[in-house]
Amino acid sequence: MSNASDITSAMKDVIASLKSRNETLSTAESITGGGLGYAITSVPGSSDIYVGGSIAYHSEVKQSHLGVSADLIKSKTVYSEEVAFEMARGALEKFKTTWAIATTGVAGPDASDGVAAGTVWVAIAGPVTQSIQLALDGERENIRSGTVASAIGTFARILRARDN
Repeated sequence: MSNASDITSAMKDVIASLKSRNETLSTAESITGGGLGYAITSVPGSSDIYVGGSIAYHSEVKQSHLGVSADLIKSKTVYSEEVAFEMARGALEKFKTTWAIATTGVAGPDASDGVAAGTVWVAIAGPVTQSIQLALDGERENIRSGTVASAIGTFARILRARDN
């Protein structure tokens, strides 16, 4: 997905799909800092399916608000698939939703904890559980917006596959 109209189109499909099954969505964001929730709520009808989200930018917030294990963070770093899944599961529990999308990674410009800038994990938890790893290039904002677009696009594809 390369632009706002693609994201809006995918979100319209997501909203219709979730609404037709009476399912709900929440988010747990780190790298995107609320950008995913913003993209979701920018589309009319999102209030029918979007319950809320947590911006867990700091490790302690990931632990206290989403139940991510301190040991997991220490052993895998916050920029890992495992932490992304724990964040998504935490959002499912916290917001009592059918689905959750979590984002974590390094926006840059520099590496962090030995993880290169542009390394991102998106985890989706719910009736289908899936993760994707991204290796994005560009400035910090490009990495963050690319993460939002990939998260929404991946979730839309999962829902399309379930609808067929």
